[in-house]
Amino acid sequence: MRSPFRPYTLPDASVLAAHKSLIRSLERRGLIRGGLSLGALVMLTGCDVERPESVESALLAISRFNDRVQAWLFDPNRLAPTYPESMILRPPKFNAYYDVTEVKPVDGTSWRLDVAGLVAEKRAWTLPDLQALPQRSMVIQHICVEGWSYIGGWTGVPLRTFLERCGADLRAKYVSFKTADDYPSSIDMATALHPQTLLALKYGDETLADPFGYPVRLRMATKLGYKNPKWITAIEVTNTYPGGFWESKGFPWFAGL
Repeated sequence: MRSPFRPYTLPDASVLAAHKSLIRSLERRGLIRGGLSLGALVMLTGCDVERPESVESALLAISRFNDRVQAWLFDPNRLAPTYPESMILRPPKFNAYYDVTEVKPVDGTSWRLDVAGLVAEKRAWTLPDLQALPQRSMVIQHICVEGWSYIGGWTGVPLRTFLERCGADLRAKYVSFKTADDYPSSIDMATALHPQTLLALKYGDETLADPFGYPVRLRMATKLGYKNPKWITAIEVTNTYPGGFWESKGFPWFAGL
């Protein structure tokens, strides 16, 4: 126990360096501004900065609070900015938790999209099935939690259209995704029904290339990049919180722009 007569001194700032990705995400959300100091963290949460697990717990508490606030403020009818086709980056920037050389191409002819959970029609969809549904195109900004961005052009099936065709319970809380690269993710139903949320099949009017999610990936205008899984193999509608790959490592779940 600390002596009440010994002056309190903050540990080295390296305590926060171990959590820089999570801190960057919180700064991106606007919940903390101008950098986070150890002193500010103590005042915000009362955590013991000499215990690394206490620092992480405090940061995650801020993140969870931020998720709740963002979900409450989310407007399902508000559209994100769109851009002219002339600004589309070709090809798009690759982003994943591994290098592009590790991408394992998916065979579109044998690929199937399984649908499960709170839906009336539980079946496997083929690529031609998806291509036969109404399509929408949008040119939006991809924003990564690491600070970089690019303008991309996407075409695909509005997720709302797909869920309606499956007879999904649109009152459910979550829509979760499994992928060929073991990158589970999930979103709230309000975002799933947003008009700028697509099951993307094309980029810049061309079929998705292997490194960017062929045959289908999620693409949203209202979420950070890590919420957009590629190579989707299964979709589930559920009321049980599904989490996600980065969320299990401490990143915010809602991750709205």
